[in-house]
Amino acid sequence: MTASTARFLDPKVLARISSLDLLAKTVVEGFISGLHRSPFLGRSMDFAEYRPYLPGDDIRQIDWKLYSRTDRYYVKEFEGDTNTNLNLMLDISKSMDFGTGALSKFDYARTLTACLGYFANRQRDRIGLITFDDDVRLHIPPAAKHVDLVLQSLATLAPGGDSDLRLPVSKVGSRLRRRSIVVLISDFYEPPESVLTAVGGLNARGNDVILFHILDPAELDLPYDQPLDLQDLETGDKVSVVPDALRDQYRELVRSHIDELSRSFTKLGIDYNVIDTSKPLDFALYNYLSARLWSQKCR
Repeated sequence: MTASTARFLDPKVLARISSLDLLAKTVVEGFISGLHRSPFLGRSMDFAEYRPYLPGDDIRQIDWKLYSRTDRYYVKEFEGDTNTNLNLMLDISKSMDFGTGALSKFDYARTLTACLGYFANRQRDRIGLITFDDDVRLHIPPAAKHVDLVLQSLATLAPGGDSDLRLPVSKVGSRLRRRSIVVLISDFYEPPESVLTAVGGLNARGNDVILFHILDPAELDLPYDQPLDLQDLETGDKVSVVPDALRDQYRELVRSHIDELSRSFTKLGIDYNVIDTSKPLDFALYNYLSARLWSQKCR
């Protein structure tokens, strides 16, 4: 990757681009410059399934005969239209609204989600989006033509509720009708055992699961020099701390949390990536591409 390309991936530059679809295109086009395009399946005309019509779908794909019988709009899909289903799961809980740099965790995660969606669209994958806090708030089923709908939805999001992975992840797992790639982007702001229980269910259903653990650098290092009050964004609770007295213990607790997740997910064959929001996006995109190509080889 050239220096002129890499500059578009720096969070400080990303923060100045207001259009999310332009941002995703800029980042991804730069990232894949010089890379060989991954091979995709040949087009087949074998009918696969019906699914409900969604805004953004080509109306020419509506089955009007089925509409005349059911009074509902359904779209025909074929086996060779795409590579695979990609479900992008984005945490929009209150804790994601924290940030000390150019981008908050939420804005970084939203940008990453947009870039992964745009990238997958280039690979002819079927793209879907799920946003959640303690429940599913938005569910766009995967489809080849949903990239614009996904980007538009991401552009209007704001973080809001409390976090609880178990219910939304369980709901999503039960809705997946075929084996999928599930990319889960969150700060995993809850005990490791809760995270493992929730994510393990997705993996047990045969999905390829890729995790991006989004953390602000201040959450990793506690860099403050003066005493301060830290507030839990979800509960509103405050605690007064003297950073110099707690820094080593704090770093150890954070490292222990990450290590426990990493060990457990490695045993399950789940790709787990810790992402510092001060770092360029190319690291996250490269990890996704590596996991994506590996899953293709294993089919």
